Order: sequence, then structure tokens, then C-alpha cells
Amino acid sequence: MKIVVMGTGGVGGYYGGLLAQQKNDVTFIARGAHLEAIRKNGLQVKSIFGDFAVVPAKATDNPADAGHADLILFCTKTYDTDKAAEAVKSAVGPETAVLSLQNGVDAVERIGKAVGMEHVIGGATWLSSAVEAPGVIKQVSQFRRIVFGELDGSRSERIQSIHEVLKNTGVTVEVTEDILKILWTKFVFISAASSFGSLTRLPMGDYRSIPETREMITGLMREVEAVARAQEIALDEDVVQKSLDFMDNAAPHIKASMQLDVEGGRRTELESMVGVIGRKGREWNVSTPIADFIYASLLPVELKARKGSSSP
Repeated sequence: MKIVVMGTGGVGGYYGGLLAQQKNDVTFIARGAHLEAIRKNGLQVKSIFGDFAVVPAKATDNPADAGHADLILFCTKTYDTDKAAEAVKSAVGPETAVLSLQNGVDAVERIGKAVGMEHVIGGATWLSSAVEAPGVIKQVSQFRRIVFGELDGSRSERIQSIHEVLKNTGVTVEVTEDILKILWTKFVFISAASSFGSLTRLPMGDYRSIPETREMITGLMREVEAVARAQEIALDEDVVQKSLDFMDNAAPHIKASMQLDVEGGRRTELESMVGVIGRKGREWNVSTPIADFIYASLLPVELKARKGSSSP
């Protein structure tokens, strides 16, 4: 399968690397020192499932170089979504499927505005992976799971083809008939992990069992659940308890990607991980005081990072 990885960070680099190992025609879209390192040394992946390298690796900063793809894995940071969606249009042919594996709950509609909703497939992934150094991806979680599906719930031919290709990499892959439920279910967990990891700057194992902190984690999860239910998204009744269980069972050293960006002084996905809860809450008349407090607490850090990233 001809695949373009739009955003060769922790998620795109890891899954794209696995797909390249399976002899798929993979082009990695990257930039700066990361791109140069991939061009020079290939893509190096360090993983608890086994280290490997893609050498040589096809890499560029211009999606047009790749030609029309069968599948585009859309893995940019959420704050780059709109710009990246416009850029990747050159790789979208009549039969191209665009599968978003981004965090948050609004990526599909934003990508669809640029490339056409008929090309877009909703997806979610559970993975802890990051760029360790230019050209090097480090994957550290026991879990590496992808769930995806057509927005109308159909079991299309392209869904079956993509499922087969992804399954061959060895990761856990599932097709769903209700991708919005999956996205919001994941969001209950990831918004909390992003929030409290970024606030405490500690690994998950150091904050998840503190009673006062856990009460706030649970409260935030219930706010996200309420916003989803206001939109008639059919989350499981025990979605919050399942999310807490998932957090409890995660390796204690795990940190969310947003937390890693906060700790590194980089721009973060604050708007898509936390800010969106309050915005959608106001849209649907749902009170979100915990989310609003976390957003206000992290916003100064975010604005400072944005200012630094725009400096000459």
C-alpha cells in the first residue's frame, strides 16, 4: 500500500516505521533537523517490542513529492491540523483515505474541510511514543492500539484493506461502527492524563492515587462525559470508572505527550486537550469548572511557549 505519514512524530514515526517494515511504500513528512536526520540515517525506532530502523527512509517536507497515496496517516499535533490538511491535499487522489490518529475530538471535521469529508476516516490510538532525538522515535508503552471506522459506521472496502495492512504490523487494530463514541471515550482518559500530568509534571504513577488529586481527576472525567452526553454520544455508563482503571493499570512512568511538551517548553495541544471541554460545554450548556480552572492554569505556560517558538 502506498502510504503518506503526515507528521513523523511519536505516533506517525512509530506506526509509519512499522508499516515500512512490512514493505509498504511509506513516505514520511517531516521538517527541520528531524527530516535531515531521517534522510541521512533513516528512521530509528527504539521500542519495548524491539528496536528497528527504516533504512533508507523516504522523507520530505513537501507532500506533493509523494504523489497520490492510498492512505494518509494524519498524525500532526492538533494545533497544526488546519495548515497540514491544506498541505496534504496534493497527496489526496480520488481513492485516497485520510486516517487521523490525533488527540482530541475535532480533528476529523477540520481535516474534512480541506480535503473533503468523503476522504476522511475517524481514528484513535493508544500509544506512548515520542521523538527522542532527530531521526529517533522512542516507544515506551505496553499498549499500542488503533481503533478506526467510517463516519457513517459502514464496513467499507477501504476499511477492510486498511485493517489488514495495520494488523500485519503486530499492533492491536479494531474497526468500529461508532467512531465518535470511541473518540470521546478516549478523550475522557487522555484529557485527564494531559491535564494532571502537565500540572504536576510527574509520571502518572506519582499522582493517580493521591486522594485529593484523584477526586479532581474523576471530576474532570465526569465533565467530559457530560459534554459528550449533551451531544447524544452514547458513552458506556461506566466510562469514567473504565478510564480510571486504565489509568491505574498504565505503567507508572507514563507521561502524556502534552505533558512532555510542557516540560520541554514547547507549544502544546492545550486547546484540543483542555480548552475544547469548556468551549463545547458552553455550546451545549454544560458546566465545566474543573476544565476551565486547568485551562486557565496552563494557559500562561502555553502562551510563553508560543512566544518562544515564534522568536527569531
